[in-house]
Amino acid sequence: MPARFANLTNKLRKISATQLGNDMKNRLLAPSLGVLLLAPVSSAFGADVTMPDPNYATATAVMNVIKNAAEQELGLDISTVTTTAVPVIWEAMDRNKGEVDIWPDVWLPNQQGLVDKYVKGAGTVKLAQNGYEAKQGYCVTQVTVDKYGIKDVADLTNPDNAKIFDTNGDGKGEIWIGASGWQSTNIEKVRARDYGFADFFDLQVTDEAVAAASLDRAAKADKPWVGYCYGPHQNFARYKLAFLTEPKHDPAKFMMLQPSEDPQWFEKSKVSSAYADTTVHIAYAGSLAQRQPELTAALDRITFNPDDISKWAYAIIVDKKPAGDVAKEWIKAHPDDVAKWFGH
Repeated sequence: MPARFANLTNKLRKISATQLGNDMKNRLLAPSLGVLLLAPVSSAFGADVTMPDPNYATATAVMNVIKNAAEQELGLDISTVTTTAVPVIWEAMDRNKGEVDIWPDVWLPNQQGLVDKYVKGAGTVKLAQNGYEAKQGYCVTQVTVDKYGIKDVADLTNPDNAKIFDTNGDGKGEIWIGASGWQSTNIEKVRARDYGFADFFDLQVTDEAVAAASLDRAAKADKPWVGYCYGPHQNFARYKLAFLTEPKHDPAKFMMLQPSEDPQWFEKSKVSSAYADTTVHIAYAGSLAQRQPELTAALDRITFNPDDISKWAYAIIVDKKPAGDVAKEWIKAHPDDVAKWFGH
């Protein structure tokens, strides 16, 4: 394996080796800088560019559109690594050795600390200014609203309401707050505490596929369900979901530190309002501009329609289409958009 991939590969292998022994610990405690590797590193031998696939449909879809468009328009060979370790992805871009060149799923404000560190501080990573609008918060099944009247996050602080979401009889409700490695998962741990419902719920940190299966069972049985949600996402096309209302975003009430910033991040963070307006951007290693200037110029021009991203994710998850095929079909059907990205 080329030396430029060795550091990332070794780091991810170390993460993977400790995964089984620390699985329960990672579900209960905040994920550290090195979080769980979901799959082995794919072949990157001789590749021009490397991108991470975080193994959730929206980001996988976007990654594949960028990958296939760049390969088609510029003749590049783009390889992928599969991981949920967002801080590790940023570290790899920071090293500028080709281990990870492009990260297409920079959620702001969730990853603002990483942007501050590597884009604004070290200057080793570039952030494309074009982005697309997104939304995040807590979602419930429509029956949760219609039958139980749970419409606002404050409703979760009622212990009797929390029991509505109890499926295992332990007296606590279950709420999915995200996957290990997501910056939002750490935020949700703090929000659950500061909103005042943490003591009444099992705060579940699992892979998104596990949460999706739980939601699917609840939706089909017309049962209540609550969890962190974000859009664009295929679930809004699959189910009748409603966002819980929350206090309007207040910067003074959204003071979040991540584990990479302070070991006492949980104690020092204070979050008791909705997220700020959310946008998603592309980031890339600074050295990529020298190695592949045509590609980075395209990355700065790329824009996405959130509705398209939801459709791509739906095709991948519901229709079971390979992500690469979904990307190629869209690229073929939208030659003018792709031409604009690559300056044609």
